[in-house]
Amino acid sequence: MSKYSNSALVLVLVCALAACGKSGSDASGGSTKEAAAGVCNLVSTKDNSPLAIKVVATDTPEAKEFLATCVNPYTKKYAADAEAAKAGRKVMTYNGCTGCHGGNLGGLMAPSLVKNGGTGAFDTKWVYEKNATDKGMFETIAGGTPGTSGGTMFVWHNQLPGKTGEGLPTDDILKAVAYIRTVYKGDGEKTWLK
Repeated sequence: MSKYSNSALVLVLVCALAACGKSGSDASGGSTKEAAAGVCNLVSTKDNSPLAIKVVATDTPEAKEFLATCVNPYTKKYAADAEAAKAGRKVMTYNGCTGCHGGNLGGLMAPSLVKNGGTGAFDTKWVYEKNATDKGMFETIAGGTPGTSGGTMFVWHNQLPGKTGEGLPTDDILKAVAYIRTVYKGDGEKTWLK
């Protein structure tokens, strides 16, 4: 190899190593580093600790895709097909989400999911900022929330300790997140559709 090709190789390696420490993020809320690695590193909304959610034999192809890429495959599908979105509404209704978030998801004992802030104003802030991404909202639903002014959300994912009842599989939570996106009326940027 010539002196120049060795220098080029060293430069490429240095750039690659420098990039490893950076946390890039894509529009889906997942990190580009995670997507390249084929794993979605989920963290708790409560304390940023890892959420130990893994692919299991009963997972749908959509759940497996999400756990590998941090991209919810139902979001764009439900945005384009109101009939398909009913599957997400069914998950939310059947599991009592509407008991706290309201029948139209406008808030009741828990924050509004139709608009941000839950104060009646259409602002651009979620109670948990990470909920602007599907990955973040999945983490909030799956692992619950700390007690705050927005209340406490229970742990819902069936693989996590302290889950509500039998818990929900990854697929059901993804359907609920995608449905929430279809009813959103806030004026914030719809980052989940990019």
